[in-house]
Amino acid sequence: MRNLIADFIDHLLPRTHARPEIQHLYDLMRDYPQRGGKMLRSQLLLMVSEAFGGSVSQALPLAAALELFQNWVLIHDDIEDDSEDRRGIPALHRLHGVPLALNAGDALHIYMWQVVHQAGVQGAFEEFLDTIHRTAEGQHVDLSWVTHNTWDLKEADYLQMVHLKTAHYTVVAPFRLGMLAAGLQPDPEIEAAGLKLGAAFQIRDDVLNLIGDPADYGKEIAGDLLEGKRTLVLLHWLGLATPEQKNTFLQVMTLPREQKKTEDIQQILGWLQESGSIQYAQTIADEEARAGLALIRKVLSRAPQQQVAEQILTLLEQLATRTS
Repeated sequence: MRNLIADFIDHLLPRTHARPEIQHLYDLMRDYPQRGGKMLRSQLLLMVSEAFGGSVSQALPLAAALELFQNWVLIHDDIEDDSEDRRGIPALHRLHGVPLALNAGDALHIYMWQVVHQAGVQGAFEEFLDTIHRTAEGQHVDLSWVTHNTWDLKEADYLQMVHLKTAHYTVVAPFRLGMLAAGLQPDPEIEAAGLKLGAAFQIRDDVLNLIGDPADYGKEIAGDLLEGKRTLVLLHWLGLATPEQKNTFLQVMTLPREQKKTEDIQQILGWLQESGSIQYAQTIADEEARAGLALIRKVLSRAPQQQVAEQILTLLEQLATRTS
């Protein structure tokens, strides 16, 4: 499935142009897609369509469009967070500067809509619109907390942000688009299941950002601390920290990324690892995953192709309990 999606995108995106500046744009547009990645969301879309009686050929354009969505959003996200790496390689804006990287992301965005239009699947355009609206809203909430140095947040604030920014396009959209590609109306129980599973996946990712293996993780370890990301781990720890720890932490978090000292980040990492907050976040991820899997089993129990449905469940269980 990954090869099918990659080949579709490879044939879709322009490859050569006589003018060198536009040739450079084409090269930048191909950069993130050629870096690979797990393509989990787009593969999930194909599997859901197949489970509900659709064909790969029907669903492939939407899967490719969802993968293009992932790539242009990552380019923009890396710029907004001033990230160092993406998929083990320096982020696009680090290699070519913000203006060129931003424009390449915009160009991929256009090709995404081209594919959605050409797919001709009823309801897909509206589903992509809804997904992008929610993702942008969640991203704005996340960025606003960093911009305004907001730390007086509750667990519920974090979960609402994650539901908007990550959970919808990670699970809800692939399921709904997969059913639409199969010619069906999406099951109304998908959203509740997908939000819980998406939250579990994001919490796992937050934990891996602190304790993961850099070779497997594909992004810099402790990048969330350098970028000042609000995570469940940090919000829980702030409720346990001593006044001295909290004061030091908040002072470090007011600094721009390039001014944060390695020794300060390592000290905060040590506090987090000693506090039990990482284990707490993993427990919440387990609870969200169990609830989400129970709900999605009900949805998949109605799929005519039960062998594929079981494969989807296995994939979701692996994601919900991932350690790399």
